[in-house]
Amino acid sequence: MKNIPKSQKHRLCPKCLALSIGIVWGIAVLITGWLAMTGWGFQFVDVLSSIYTGYDASFVGGIVGGIWAFFVGALLGWGISAVHNKLMSQ
Repeated sequence: MKNIPKSQKHRLCPKCLALSIGIVWGIAVLITGWLAMTGWGFQFVDVLSSIYTGYDASFVGGIVGGIWAFFVGALLGWGISAVHNKLMSQ
């Protein structure tokens, strides 16, 4: 770590964090949508369906919700890394 410039230490990769949070949140919402068809987590899906248009407790609804969640998670991950990097550069 001694050869790394101070400006490069403790920085997060915005693309990496955006992809990782987007993928995890998208898969979680997708699986929850599919599980809600059996009755598990239906209230959670009902709440998220007010945010994600087309998301419901069905096969296609789970996929639509997963796509929405991927983009929301990616945007959130990019924002977290941007704020973190800005605070660490000061």
